[in-house]
Amino acid sequence: MPVTLSIKNAPDDIVARLRERAAKNHRSLQGELMAIIEAAATVPMKPLDILEKARRLGMQSAESSVDLIRADRDRDQPR
Repeated sequence: MPVTLSIKNAPDDIVARLRERAAKNHRSLQGELMAIIEAAATVPMKPLDILEKARRLGMQSAESSVDLIRADRDRDQPR
């Protein structure tokens, strides 16, 4: 069941910045506040979860991390 939230005594400068942000995102102030709340309440994914999701999607790196590190190291070596 949805709940109504309110923020009392919000400073004018913060409200003005939120209105600007909402306009830039083509949302109402209510919509922008909901987007902010949803983002804040989202549990971040753990690195292993991200890796598993990437694998499920068939994503692959062009090179292995070892190859990337070696290339980086070799590039920095004086000749």
